[in-house]
Amino acid sequence: MKGTSSFGWQTSLADLSLILFMLSAASLQNRPAEQAKADAHPSAQSEPLAVYHAAADAPPLGVWLEQQAADPRQQLTITARYGAAPGAREAALTQAARLLAEAGAQGRAARIVVEPGAGPARVALAYDVPGR
Repeated sequence: MKGTSSFGWQTSLADLSLILFMLSAASLQNRPAEQAKADAHPSAQSEPLAVYHAAADAPPLGVWLEQQAADPRQQLTITARYGAAPGAREAALTQAARLLAEAGAQGRAARIVVEPGAGPARVALAYDVPGR
């Protein structure tokens, strides 16, 4: 019998895969420190579990919050929008502060986002607490 050792395409592919892995690992090692730090703790945002719209016919925020399960991993986000009318931004800030006070009365902390746009204020409950 003739003893031959043959290397097939699988061996070549495995070698190329290993080389690609080593190059990828080396490029990640040489990133600037600012980018590496930013990638370590990305801004946490997830899909909301529950959403409250501060419309005229909506129940008070406190009633809505009582119906939601409390979990320390959840973040309450109040988003108030304002238009181009004079004083619209201040009105949105006032509405966000009122909703924050209602949430605080229920023992909930919240972050506030005030942005240009239309529509009622929105309160979202999601699993996006930073650092968890």
